[in-house]
Amino acid sequence: MRHKPVPPAPDSLNDLWAVHATVPADPRTESDCCERVVAQTDVEDRGDASDWLAFLRALSLARETDEGFERVHDAPNRETLARRFRDGVYGAREVLNALGENARNAEDVFAAFDAVPRWERETADWEDEWGERVQRLLDWAVLFGLAESTAGGYRVTATSDPET
Repeated sequence: MRHKPVPPAPDSLNDLWAVHATVPADPRTESDCCERVVAQTDVEDRGDASDWLAFLRALSLARETDEGFERVHDAPNRETLARRFRDGVYGAREVLNALGENARNAEDVFAAFDAVPRWERETADWEDEWGERVQRLLDWAVLFGLAESTAGGYRVTATSDPET
């Protein structure tokens, strides 16, 4: 299963690890976990904290149990995180597939992005919401080393293979 929530990408992986560290080692309710994320990081509200929990699940850094969420004691390297991002976050593969060796801006990537569920296309402002999501996916791809940001936009890195 791929998870849809994509929080804004931080400036460094250290910020990802800071949020990861706030997730309790023993299962706690989502509400408790969100309160911890907001209290101990720069995440501003419960909704954003909930997105972080889902994103950490997508990266296999947190899990949901019958009793709540708990931190997964794992410290994968950047390459493993990149693979987990590509495989576990909804839209990541599609964004990477829309990139090429020539730089594309976020709007062009969004125009080539065909993974918006039909029912969401029927809601007001879906283009704004999904345009922001594509931008966030691009920023995470850069942070994980799958893409690079250039003056002309984004392009896949030489070491990135979006099909694997």
